Amino acid sequence: MSITAAMVKELRETTGAGMMDCKKALGETNGDMEAAVDWLRAKGIAKADKKSGRTAAEGLIGIASAGTKAVVVEINSETDFVARNDAFQDIVRGVSKVALDTDGSVDAIGAATYPATGKAVSETITDAIATIGENMSLRRAVQLSVTDGVVSTYVHNAVADGLGKLGVLVALQSTGDKDALNAIGRQIAMHIAATNPLAIRSEDVDAAVAERERNVFIEQSRASGKPDAIIEKMVDGRMRKFFEEVALLSQAFVINPDLTVAAAIKEAEKTVGAPIEVTGIARLLLGEGIEKEESDFAAEVAAVAKG
Repeated sequence: MSITAAMVKELRETTGAGMMDCKKALGETNGDMEAAVDWLRAKGIAKADKKSGRTAAEGLIGIASAGTKAVVVEINSETDFVARNDAFQDIVRGVSKVALDTDGSVDAIGAATYPATGKAVSETITDAIATIGENMSLRRAVQLSVTDGVVSTYVHNAVADGLGKLGVLVALQSTGDKDALNAIGRQIAMHIAATNPLAIRSEDVDAAVAERERNVFIEQSRASGKPDAIIEKMVDGRMRKFFEEVALLSQAFVINPDLTVAAAIKEAEKTVGAPIEVTGIARLLLGEGIEKEESDFAAEVAAVAKG
């Protein structure tokens, strides 16, 4: 398979690895992007996560809550200048409130009526594009609810009430005191903003993600030259550590690192006066997964082509 400059660029932006390393990885894996990422990680050249500085979309994350329900939405704009525009902020705030009365899906929110205009949310956004003069889109949304308890919220670096660049929801099921419950919920939401867990519990981590990690650990461990039986134990140990690091309840609580999140919740139950169960989490980072154009890429492509 021919390895194109565009493929090299994509792998480089995904992993942060050097151009020549990316070209070699794609060559070794016959152009398979996912396998190339794992190849680079196994060689110690790339990290598991995409570089955080490589997102391009601007806009705002909006959060709205009412009773036992809350929603977080992402509405993108082309520039941060527009994101600071009062009219744009009003739209994000309004759409967030409308989303509370839907099932939380982008399609349902887009079809819902926007009270201020009497039109569908999607149509209202289209009209705003013409008025503000910049492309905008409702990209993502997540809604969480509980039958008894709270859905705590947190907006990091808020630019206005309920609006910012990073929004988190935490659903806590409990019959206990709601104010005390919301206090621990907000702390957990702040923790999630900082650590970005993959799941609530280790058994909830996507099986495909866990399998990829295990395969990478196996390749890394084989480089030690140790017997297969020893390698298996090494990999099992690294997988236990992996689950501790990516599952919310087993993570060290950022508010008090001497406790895991699960232990902190158990402590909070004394104040809340009832058991607490985390039933859902959501974390939306503005522009996550949208790549930024690299203005200096031409020279790097030329260097790869010569190589």
